Amino acid sequence: QAELGVNEHHQNEVVSYMRFARFKRGMCLKTVDSCFQDLKDSRLVEETFTVDEVIDMLDGLQSVVHSEVESELINTTYTNVLLLRQLFSQAEKWYLKLQTDVSDLENRELLDQVAEFEKSEYTSSNKKPTSDPIKPKLAPLNEGGSELLNKTVAHLQEENEKLKTRLRTIETQATAALDEKSKLEKSLRDLQMIQGDQKINANQDITELENKVAALKSQFEKTLNDTTANQKFLEEDLMTTKHDLLKVQDQLSTAEKELEKKFQQTAAYRNMKEILTKKNEQIRDLRRRLSK
Repeated sequence: QAELGVNEHHQNEVVSYMRFARFKRGMCLKTVDSCFQDLKDSRLVEETFTVDEVIDMLDGLQSVVHSEVESELINTTYTNVLLLRQLFSQAEKWYLKLQTDVSDLENRELLDQVAEFEKSEYTSSNKKPTSDPIKPKLAPLNEGGSELLNKTVAHLQEENEKLKTRLRTIETQATAALDEKSKLEKSLRDLQMIQGDQKINANQDITELENKVAALKSQFEKTLNDTTANQKFLEEDLMTTKHDLLKVQDQLSTAEKELEKKFQQTAAYRNMKEILTKKNEQIRDLRRRLSK
């Protein structure tokens, strides 16, 4: 069976539309045949006709057939537009922007592929029993339940893929852990096999390790004591620095007071103070005069 390169659901939708198109095409052909049959029944009643009569009959037949074929082609165009509208409406609900390539509509190879598909589908459908099971219908476009369900299904599928990926990762880690465990068990058995011959060496190694641990412990304690002493020294140095800072601040405050006192004892300060006193007296005298 010829395939169109789409999934099974979309291929079934294509087959449904092709059946509809085949039905409409058959109806159009029947209409054209009826036009010719009407001409035969209504006009071809005599044995001989003149040229003008034949031309008149053919012109009338041409007009009727032209009108029927044009009407059917227009109706087919409108039907295809409605089909595209359904597809675009469904895509817009998922915020998708579909694109069409009109040049592919005249691709002879693709057209032959569709023709072969229709032929094989029509041949296989003729062999099927007439009592086909009823196919489930799609939910209406204006209902939100199917959209929510589709979103939920997509979310669940995404979560399922994540869980599958995580499961594969865990299985890989578990396999690696089992391999590592097997290697360690093998190493342990090898050590147990040679343990009897190396007890003395093992005791010496243990003694050396204990001595190294003791040396490291002693060095750590010494370092800790040095650190404690340094910390204590730093704390004392910090307290001394604080005292020096307070002492400097007190000296600075005393120096400011002495400087202010010396400034008050200068001649410029006394002259300015006398001028200010005179001005204040003049202002008070002016106020008394104004009040009078």
